[in-house]
Amino acid sequence: MTAINEAATGVRHVRSGAGRSLWVVGDTYTIKAGGDSTNGAFALLEASVPPGGGPPPHVHGREDEAFYLLDGELEVLAGRTTTRARVGDFLYLPRGIVHGFTNPGVTPARMLILTAPAGFERFFAEAGVPARPGEQAPPLDPSDFARLAELTRAYGAHIEGPADGPPTAQETT
Repeated sequence: MTAINEAATGVRHVRSGAGRSLWVVGDTYTIKAGGDSTNGAFALLEASVPPGGGPPPHVHGREDEAFYLLDGELEVLAGRTTTRARVGDFLYLPRGIVHGFTNPGVTPARMLILTAPAGFERFFAEAGVPARPGEQAPPLDPSDFARLAELTRAYGAHIEGPADGPPTAQETT
């Protein structure tokens, strides 16, 4: 077989295990495709969410988001509804809706996250720290929450919760 000439065709081939991996809010996000490789059409990330992990509820103002669960399960908040997503489930979240997810299981969950148009992947690149292969992301440091909330706003989204820290379970129900 012949390798794809990406420069000549515009086709992008990202091999398994490849991409820029970052630790953000205790999860690991790997950027598989960003606006630079999709002409701004979309971004695709692979997420690994440890037990108890996941971002606080938030709202995107610029992009729609979709999740496809590859492994494990997630409890997903969408608006005022919480649902359990299992392997093979797909969720579409239009911009403007409060959403978030948590891994209620005992093993890591893995999912693909598609955002359209592209752009929010730059949040992960700016907010995250390079992941170390084979290691789990450290949990969110509460002292880092204000910086993450400000950075979230810079990318056209906002966190739904108190400004001094992540929302508690009671505040998100």
